[in-house]
Amino acid sequence: MKGISKQQPEAGIAFSGKVVLVTGAASGIGRAIALGFGRAGASVVVADTSIEGGHATAAMIVESGGKALFVQSNVTRAHEVEALVEKTINYYGRLDYAVNNAAVDEERQPLAEADDEQFDRIMGVNVKGVWLCMKYQLRQMLKQGGGSIVNMASVSGLVGSPSRAIYGASKHAVVGFTKSAAAEYAREGIRVNALCPAAVNTPMLARAIERDPAFEKKLKAAQPLGRYAEAAEIAHAALWLCSDQASYVNGHELVVDGGLTAV
Repeated sequence: MKGISKQQPEAGIAFSGKVVLVTGAASGIGRAIALGFGRAGASVVVADTSIEGGHATAAMIVESGGKALFVQSNVTRAHEVEALVEKTINYYGRLDYAVNNAAVDEERQPLAEADDEQFDRIMGVNVKGVWLCMKYQLRQMLKQGGGSIVNMASVSGLVGSPSRAIYGASKHAVVGFTKSAAAEYAREGIRVNALCPAAVNTPMLARAIERDPAFEKKLKAAQPLGRYAEAAEIAHAALWLCSDQASYVNGHELVVDGGLTAV
């Protein structure tokens, strides 16, 4: 697609000698972010529950000349997240950046019709998962004297989301966690920001459309640019937020939505 780089990191951004942890990196946005960091010289820890997808992402980074380690991890389980950070340190010796991208989106119905199981699953991954990841990442970054964290939120974390109230609430929580952590740890040399994309061309979006075909027409009609974002476009934003180019950006929700929230 014209104007979209799917292969190269942002010009001038390099992470040689740095270590990044990316959750939910077996596919979609997480994979694009992991690949972007790998191309920019970082050593990448690929985390996901999917063994096949996680190994595939790590292999793609290595095949491109980068360094990568896959760790199977469920972000809703404290002992697995703690072990994930420990494995990162044991393997690479440090943790400079973290992108907390793991999330689920299985909701497409009125709030009054949702059930407890659905609520618990969405909140468990999208909210508790981000909290647990930040908890253990921050502990390590405090030992090192600095770092940068990017939490994957959504435009649904900024505006109302009819038929997606639980998902929207979970992403509002991610924005809230981000702002609070940014204010709390800024003087420790740790920056925390959030990314808020609109619809992105990923397997998750494809599954949502498959569950509700009518949703696609409504979604496309709402896009000012007339298309979905590509995962690489979100990855470029994540790399920038972690880089020194964004050294004074902290506690910010960076909207990457093609103008969706402007109308």
